[in-house]
Amino acid sequence: MMLFAAGLSFVVWIYLIAARGGFWLAGERERGAAAPSAWPEVVAVIPARDEAETIAATVGSLWAQDYLGALRVVVVDDESSDGTAEVARRAGAEVVSSKPTPPGWTGKLWAVAQGVAAAGEYARYWLLTDADICYEQGALAGLVARSEAEGLALNSLMARLRCVSFAERFSIPAFVFFFQMLYPFAWVASRNGKTAAAAGGCMLVRREALTDAGGIAAIRGALIDDCALAALLKRRGPIRLSLAERVSSLRRYDDFGEIRRMVVRSAYAQLRFSPAWLVFTLAAMALVFVAPSAAAVFALGTARAFGLGAWALMAMAFQPTLRAYRVSPLWGVALPAIATLYAIYTLESGLASARGRGGLWKGRYQEAGARGR
Repeated sequence: MMLFAAGLSFVVWIYLIAARGGFWLAGERERGAAAPSAWPEVVAVIPARDEAETIAATVGSLWAQDYLGALRVVVVDDESSDGTAEVARRAGAEVVSSKPTPPGWTGKLWAVAQGVAAAGEYARYWLLTDADICYEQGALAGLVARSEAEGLALNSLMARLRCVSFAERFSIPAFVFFFQMLYPFAWVASRNGKTAAAAGGCMLVRREALTDAGGIAAIRGALIDDCALAALLKRRGPIRLSLAERVSSLRRYDDFGEIRRMVVRSAYAQLRFSPAWLVFTLAAMALVFVAPSAAAVFALGTARAFGLGAWALMAMAFQPTLRAYRVSPLWGVALPAIATLYAIYTLESGLASARGRGGLWKGRYQEAGARGR
């Protein structure tokens, strides 16, 4: 049994490295393009719920852009209790107070819908961004230039996540690695493929494409709203997802509890609330990530050789992402342990859903809206 598992894991890692869109190379990076003849108007829409700590930095980073076209910044205050609205106003944003969330909607998407309505139908692009995202100089111009040059319906950047604390160094590069494995960015960009994904922190959306697709209401119950939006818009035109160079997240994950809550909130929704998919995913993670190390440590002969080979391949595949986050390459050896922790979080997400406590975000359980689609 150990020989079979180790051998199969070795074969799977050869496939992942050779034939899954080169995801592990982390090569799809933020790039600009030649400046368009005229810079179109952009409206940034920022849903914010209890984000007083970061909203001023987010709004300020947008106003500090060297963007040559018209820019508006609309913050939707999603029933905050910490003074988010006043902080946003002082930073120069237009503030919309969210109305109570209707049945069938998740709170974030209802806030985004109200922000889009306030933005109007004059801008060519809506920048849907989170309240903890910071834009370096030139980031917005680069996004728009590439969207214009390639005719993109959606241009999304996966913001650089904070990677300072031990919990972040242990977990964050792997989170990015797993996301690329699940949604190879080269496949996302392929106009002939079906793979669609986005990173919700930074999504530049062509207004006409989203309007023609039915607007935010078309995905109103989605808990994984960024990937739902990507799937919707890929039917309207090309999309792109890249690793950001000039866009970063200010959100801190100082301990494992905060990372756990991030994963538990949405992992089971990613599996379509399916117990069968949950079992399959846990089994696959055990085979792909845990079996190699187990065989390398406990097996003998051919099984150990396969285990060592698969473990070496996964550690090698992890290196480009580790370099991107400037952490030690030795974390590659720890990938089986990191994957085990993520598997535990995924199981907990399924259990939380069974208890009717799925999708928890800042005091609001959102899974009911996702299931009600």
